[in-house]
This record gives sequence, C-alpha cells and structure tokens, in this order.
Amino acid sequence: MGRVYGTMSVGLRAPIIRQGDDLSQIVTESVLNAMKAEGLAPRDRDVVCMTEAIVARAQGNYASVDNIAKDVQNKLGGGTVGVIFPILSRNRFAICLRGIAKGCKKVVLMLSYPSDEVGNHLVDIDSLDEKGINPYTDVLTEAQWRELFGSPKHTFTGVDYVEYYSDLIRESGAEAEVIFANDCRAILSYTGNVLCCDIHSRARSKRLLKSSGAEKVFGLDEIMTESVDGSGWNARYGLLGSNKATEDTVKLFPREECQKLVEDIQEKLLEATGKHVEVMVYGDGAFKDPVGKIWELADPVVSPAYTPGLEGTPNELKLKYLADNDFSGLSGKALQEAIKARIKQKDGSSLVDNMLSQGTTPRRLTDLIGSLCDLTSGSGDKGTPIVYIQGYFDNYTNE
Repeated sequence: MGRVYGTMSVGLRAPIIRQGDDLSQIVTESVLNAMKAEGLAPRDRDVVCMTEAIVARAQGNYASVDNIAKDVQNKLGGGTVGVIFPILSRNRFAICLRGIAKGCKKVVLMLSYPSDEVGNHLVDIDSLDEKGINPYTDVLTEAQWRELFGSPKHTFTGVDYVEYYSDLIRESGAEAEVIFANDCRAILSYTGNVLCCDIHSRARSKRLLKSSGAEKVFGLDEIMTESVDGSGWNARYGLLGSNKATEDTVKLFPREECQKLVEDIQEKLLEATGKHVEVMVYGDGAFKDPVGKIWELADPVVSPAYTPGLEGTPNELKLKYLADNDFSGLSGKALQEAIKARIKQKDGSSLVDNMLSQGTTPRRLTDLIGSLCDLTSGSGDKGTPIVYIQGYFDNYTNE
C-alpha cells in the first residue's frame, strides 16, 4: 500500500524556557527525543519551528513600564502626545500604553473605527450605517461616540476598550482624551507630537503626518530600539510584537540574533540525523476568524528568522483543475497516473499566471507555515512551543 498521509504537523512538548537557557540545545534535544519516543523518522526538508515567545524569553528580552516611559519621554518630549491607531488588546497593548502614558502629561488617544487594523471591533459596521456615520471622514469625540453607540463591548473579551484604555492612561498619571478617526492627520488638530501604534500601516501613517507638519513622529517600532537602563530591546521592531509578561513588563519580539539560532539548530540536526531540516521562528499566523472578524497578525512579521530553504512561495499545480479540465475523461487509476505524470513534468519555473495553478495560495512559505504552526501550538496550556512538520514540500507523486 502506498503512502496515505501528506503534510503532518505535530506539536512537541518542551521544558519551560527561562532567560539564559541554551535554546539551540533544548530544541534539538526535544526534536530528537520526539523522534525516538514517537518513532518519527526524519526526512530532508522537514521543518522545525519554535514560537517567538521562547526565543525572546531565552534572550531575556523584556522591558518595564518605566523603561518604556523613559524612552517615550526622551523621544516625544513628555507633554501632550497623540497615541494613534493602537490595537485593542490587553495582552498586546495595555502594558505598553501604561508606559507611554507614564512618559506624558496628556495622551490624546485616537482609535480607528469600527475596528482596529487586525479586526477587533469597537462597533459593528452596520451600526455606522444606521447612525449615518462616514468612517472615512467623520471625527468623533468620546461624548459623541457614547451618545451614538453607548458602551459596546468586545465580542470575545467583553471589554469596553474605550473605558479600559482611558482608565489605564489616568491610572498612569496622565490626562486622557479619546477621539475616533481613520485619517491619521486628524490627530494634528490636538497635538503635533504623535506616536503611531499601527503595525502594518505604520510607514504610511508616519509619512502622511510628517508631510502634514507634525512636530515629532515616532512609531512603536521606534520605541525600545536600544536598551534603557539595562532593559531588553529590539533594534528593528521596537515595541511591535510585544506581549504582556507581568502587570509591569512586556516581552519584546526576538532580537535579530535569532537568525543564528535557527542556523545552529539546522546544523545540529544535520549532524545528528544526516537530514537537511529547515528551521524557523514563528509568531502570529495570518488568518481571519469568520465570527470575531479578527485576522490575528498582531506581530510585525510572521517569522523573524528562518533558514534559506524557506524563502519563496509555493509552486504548485491545482489538482482539481487538472481533474476537471485536462483529464476530465479519466477516472480511477488512470486519472491518478495522469496527474502524477503532469506533476513530474514541473521544471521549477514559476507557475504564476498559469491556469494550472489558479486557486493555489501564492503567499510566502514562512507565512503559510507560521500560520500552520500557530494553529498547531495554540496560545494556551498545550505546552508545545516547538512544532515538527513533515511532508510540507511533498506532492502527490511522493511515496
């Protein structure tokens, strides 16, 4: 009997990682132990993935509210600061906001609506239509917002984020004012000092603000880019990709030395197994929840480090297209053999714009594999921060 499974994604249990741990050795041993205990036979182009969380923890990449406050005050002056387009998240932004507010006298918090950029909704978009609100042009004060929509709560968390963020700002010693707008330049009617907290649209926001006369413009990617009083830092992403660690600290996204980590693990596994295994670090996947409308990717990238074999996009044929068109007159064994023969004819050239690949997913391999890993490992108590993937680069011809 031929092979009966294709891609397999398995979460591997590992020790709890602490600062200073030799993650290269721990990940390698965890994979080798799984191979021995579960009878997992390694193959070339298997993929070993680890969460960004354990990488950052091993690096000791943490920053406190006070560290953030000092950096914000130094860069934005410590007066009135416009904090625009943050995502609505207790885990992702709340502790950052405490630090930001502690470094200012007043925060003018500008929230995008009806949702943040990753799909967390303040209100349903139909509510805007019912109230005659144009989200592209209308700027609302908090009083207007309350009069129109009351105190809506997040679908999943049950949190009124307008109230929650306002309270955090005041508790941190700053005055709070909340407005709602989707044009970043609306903040300039309140202050010329702006901290852009959007993730994927940050470059555009900063460009528009600077060209419109803003005095000081920074993004979250420019806060905590260097160590402050012995803190962690991320030279490339700053506070982007950070998560709540404690009530007073955040864990930052892994620093760039994690590239050496994936290369070290690849080398160790090659020495131990004789197989060329790809290795990557992954954070949030990129997929949209159909109920809550959240599309998940709150990290600046899915994968901050990966071995070269994971560069690129899939180059696959659409089996359904072949079966329904080129080989519509075949069935059973004859159809299988005809499709296998067509797959074997692939010469490595790009299939982009070819009807034979229509409907396949032209996303980057690291984004696809990272999404698979994020779903496999989860974000709770599974205890599987390492994911082993087998068969991802195989096709229908592989036995």
